[in-house]
Amino acid sequence: MNCRPGCGACCIVISISSALPGMPDGKPAGVRCINLDENNLCRIYNTRLYPAVCRDFKASYEMCGDSAEYALDYLNKLENYCK
Repeated sequence: MNCRPGCGACCIVISISSALPGMPDGKPAGVRCINLDENNLCRIYNTRLYPAVCRDFKASYEMCGDSAEYALDYLNKLENYCK
């Protein structure tokens, strides 16, 4: 599955422990990535700055469903379950 442009759920909900451009200490769960623009598109996607952790993350129908709202809810539940 390809990511839905403008969704951004994984860039908001999921915690990332590795450094990201503009976020040297990583990104806590529930914190919007600094690299997302106002349309939930990644400013650094497909550039040399795009981190491996993001590049290696793969969207799936189970996780993303049919809408950004579904993805936000699913990922929130998953993030809270893994705590």
